[in-house]
Amino acid sequence: MKLLQVLGDTASKIAPGRAPYFVEAHIVKALTTIDSQGPVGRAKLAETLGLGEGIIRTLIRHLEKEELIEVSRQGIALTSLGENFVSSMRSSLGQAVEIPQCSLTVGAFNVAILVRRAAQAVRTGLEQRDAAIKVGALGATTLIFDRGRLTMPHVNGDVFRNVPRIHEVLASQLKPEENDVIVIGSANDGLTAEFGAIAAALETLKAHRFKAEK
Repeated sequence: MKLLQVLGDTASKIAPGRAPYFVEAHIVKALTTIDSQGPVGRAKLAETLGLGEGIIRTLIRHLEKEELIEVSRQGIALTSLGENFVSSMRSSLGQAVEIPQCSLTVGAFNVAILVRRAAQAVRTGLEQRDAAIKVGALGATTLIFDRGRLTMPHVNGDVFRNVPRIHEVLASQLKPEENDVIVIGSANDGLTAEFGAIAAALETLKAHRFKAEK
């Protein structure tokens, strides 16, 4: 499935004219939540996403129209198409992992996501930061796994020199490989930090696709 196309098309139907990263991040979070928790109720999904009743109804309606979910008395579940979509998404993006605040982050809450084989799409990391800010996060930190070590774009030296434990946490929990990217969303609460990380990860995937198509 064309991951970014489906996300973009669905997001534009849910909230035309809004910054796409906001809605796309919610779609990603919604589908991964349904995938991991099985059939979930509307109220539980709204609470997990931090959305109001009206918005969650709109989100569910359009995901159902795209045949990504099905709604029954047991709750909301993924269709086979939805399962394929989440599988495709997980082949590009790792799971969200909370990490402690440190000198590399800009918020009290920080969530990291792995983007596989996308290092060539990263320029300065400002694009990822801006995408995170658009969904309400304070910013994002972008790291590249290069020759067995996480590095920061255009920064010489070991950025983990004073925080080696953070490198250990990222390497052990996300297991990056050569040319993988890790983006860390930062915010004043955990959910917004996660949305920031998702938005930054999607920005990286979009840049990677654009580079591949040139």
